[in-house]
Amino acid sequence: MVTDSGGGTRRYLVDSNILLDIASEDQEWQGWSTEALAQAMRRGTVAINPLIYSEVSVGYDRIEALDDALPQHLYMRLPLPYEAGFLAGKAFAQYKARGGGKSAPLPDFFIGAHAAISGLTLITRDAARCRTYFPTVDLVTPRGRDR
Repeated sequence: MVTDSGGGTRRYLVDSNILLDIASEDQEWQGWSTEALAQAMRRGTVAINPLIYSEVSVGYDRIEALDDALPQHLYMRLPLPYEAGFLAGKAFAQYKARGGGKSAPLPDFFIGAHAAISGLTLITRDAARCRTYFPTVDLVTPRGRDR
């Protein structure tokens, strides 16, 4: 896990893959994701943005059920900065220029860019892409188990 070397309260952005691991009770990842999220909540503030909210919403039939799963007293709701949109677009262009095969990973780039622009620590299992395109972002990832 990444620790806060500055001694201050850390602010985390939790990637949708972590929340989906927990909600879906994923056999492989639920334990790690639950522990990473719990540690972040003990150490600081945990946030989501509209893209994360949208990606997690796929598993819910009603907005009330989603809001119950992501209560605002536990998950700060942050707007997506326009600067993050610009950075996400540039990172996505680099990804495509390098031969990136996924046709629709742009939300992943928005999430990484949001963490970069806002100085947030990102809790994610998508470590390789984040390290490649957003090297300044502090990450909480499963060591040796990155996908």
